[in-house]
Amino acid sequence: MEEAIPGKIDLVKGERKVRILESIDSPRDLKPLSVKELKLLADEIRDFIVQVVSQKGGHFASSLGAVELTLALYHLYDTPVDKVIWDVGHQGYVHKILTGRRDALWTIRQYGGISGFLRRVESEYDHFGAGHASTGISAAVGFATARDLKGERHHVVAVVGDGALTGGLAYEALNNAGNSGRDLLVILNDNAMSISPNVGAISHYLTSLTTNPYYKRMKEEIYSLLGKVPAVGESASRFALRMEAGIKSALVPGALFQSLGFAYYGPIDGHDLDELLGVLRNLNNLRGPLLLHVLTHKGKGYAPAEADPDGYHGMTPFDPATGKKKPSKPSPPAYTQVFGEAMVEMGRRFPNVVAVTAAMLGGTGLGRFQKEFPDRCFDVGIAEGHGVTFCGGLAAEGMRPVATIYSTFLQRALDHTIHDVCLQNLPVIFCLDRGGLAGADGPTHHGAFDLTYLRMIPNMVVAAPKDGNELRDLLLTGVLHTSSPFAMRYPRDNVPGCYDPSRAPAAIPVGVWEELNEGEEIVLVGCGTMVQECRSAAELLAGQGIRAGLVNGRWIKPVDAGMIRRLAERYPWVLTVEENVLAGGFGDAVYECYRSQGLDVGRLRHMGLPDRFVDHGSRAELLDEVGLSAHHIAAKARELARLIHEAP
Repeated sequence: MEEAIPGKIDLVKGERKVRILESIDSPRDLKPLSVKELKLLADEIRDFIVQVVSQKGGHFASSLGAVELTLALYHLYDTPVDKVIWDVGHQGYVHKILTGRRDALWTIRQYGGISGFLRRVESEYDHFGAGHASTGISAAVGFATARDLKGERHHVVAVVGDGALTGGLAYEALNNAGNSGRDLLVILNDNAMSISPNVGAISHYLTSLTTNPYYKRMKEEIYSLLGKVPAVGESASRFALRMEAGIKSALVPGALFQSLGFAYYGPIDGHDLDELLGVLRNLNNLRGPLLLHVLTHKGKGYAPAEADPDGYHGMTPFDPATGKKKPSKPSPPAYTQVFGEAMVEMGRRFPNVVAVTAAMLGGTGLGRFQKEFPDRCFDVGIAEGHGVTFCGGLAAEGMRPVATIYSTFLQRALDHTIHDVCLQNLPVIFCLDRGGLAGADGPTHHGAFDLTYLRMIPNMVVAAPKDGNELRDLLLTGVLHTSSPFAMRYPRDNVPGCYDPSRAPAAIPVGVWEELNEGEEIVLVGCGTMVQECRSAAELLAGQGIRAGLVNGRWIKPVDAGMIRRLAERYPWVLTVEENVLAGGFGDAVYECYRSQGLDVGRLRHMGLPDRFVDHGSRAELLDEVGLSAHHIAAKARELARLIHEAP
């Protein structure tokens, strides 16, 4: 009779089983396993990931597709001495399971738990942080170069997947790595997907020829023909090499990588452990830059995810038996959804409005716009810099491009924003999703810096809506504002309950703030999401006998200089509150306005994100941690009000 040991429930039979997975605490435990046992372990890992993510949520389909590849790598390589670098990190759940974090996976993306991405501080096996895409090859070249300079001999492997090869940085790294001649293995985990389906010529290049039936037959026929040619010395040999190179250039997807200095191998089946292990063993004996092309299926082993890998990329809790998301309590729509609906409104009203995103069609809410205006919606792949400059070209020809990019991803296109848009004063509209704390995605995705890096650029107008109604108003304002670049940031959160989708949007005068409540001792000037927190703080203060004024500081650049003067004259204290780092942000903009008007900066105080990278968790948990929740704002206001009464 099979021994029953503590473990997780088998999803299909509902029985407890002896599981290989329970004995795997590090990659060393994989070494003695047979291929048959590795295959059984692959099934167990998939079941485990389904169990965890169905309850906790998280990235899903990408890791299901990387199970066999991860097992093969850690069965063969001597990690952490050998370096395996993942690009991008959300395909790394199997990596975490095999590197001592199996039980901790139940805390993934939870407050105080492990990260959903790779983090150097989390494990010695996390050699390089991986939250943004296309960085892995560059990092691997650095690791390989450092190894050679130190006279060491370990392996360096970069696993590039989920569309990371659609980013330009990857090609800069390939060019440099191929030219260097250093020993390095790049594994292209080609699942034909990033977060949304892969787009662009590179995607077509990788997929259209990978199963070409003509290459093998033509190569055999040419070799047969050349075998009948009399040997005439070096010229015949060179002719043969040129002929083979020509055939490869015409028919083999590896020609691009070979031209960059890589020896190309594949494509091979990324779910066939026998083939994976055999090829990887052979590659270990080769020198120089190598590229192994591995074909995998995103969502492999879980039918709903295989059928809809885009929809199952990132999941909230769901029923593992059906794949359907668990019902949630009724709530207002997300800012992302409101933006998507507003974009459809703008598309219908303005024929020259176009949308541009970088591999985030669904994540930015542009799905409906794309369906209704397919010729006016552009997904450029994981190439934010190109996307911004592309928008510059569109704007120069009279279009109204809306660059819809996550706040942290736009950081990658800062030079393009400055040089290709703002320097030329082109009216590109930047809509930054995930402005502020992005929740469970953590520090790689928190939009903590956008108010600062946008505000510093000449010609740029910067705004932040306080709710869903104002988001629609500001989007319309941006479309009508044709004299300069225009940026708007909003959070990954639901809009406040006052949202009215039937209300027609109205343009807002640029630089004009909104006074919501009058007070006496202090005025709270909130920016974007912080307006609602300040409103709640003002209610707390009212219960304690303190009348706090409330202002919606919706314009970060330009600020409302006239209202700032009036507030400084009326209130003993002015407290600005922003979900952005304090350095160079909204508070600094108000401070600069104070100084320019000769106002008393001693009566001005600021609250914002701390000078550190904030960890992951829910937005409510993180806002409380960093001191930006309503009770923290109220406490700061009480402290200032007390100073008034204690003054001599």
